Amino acid sequence: MAKDSNKIAYREFGDEEPDTDETSEIPPNQHKLKIEASRKGKGGKTVTIISGFQVSPETLTSLTKTLKNQCGAGGAMKDNSIEIQGDHRQKLLEIVTKLGYKAKLSGG
Repeated sequence: MAKDSNKIAYREFGDEEPDTDETSEIPPNQHKLKIEASRKGKGGKTVTIISGFQVSPETLTSLTKTLKNQCGAGGAMKDNSIEIQGDHRQKLLEIVTKLGYKAKLSGG
């Protein structure tokens, strides 16, 4: 007697395996970015943080590299936001606006 290997004995939720490759990347003009300078947790050093991205990690990595080059500073990508070393709020606002993103300055 042959067993049917396609037969499912128990499945609690859903029909198929969930797709983990879902990236809901929206166009740049639909982003609402916030640009702020911060010193919290940085040892007294100022960093400019751009948050509010809804893009794939590859796009965010590419954008981080571009912004670091334009500012001539180091930086990093963390939790769908970009940190650039130093206070570059105004310059970054101009750059991301030219790239088609909607952004505004936050904080004082």
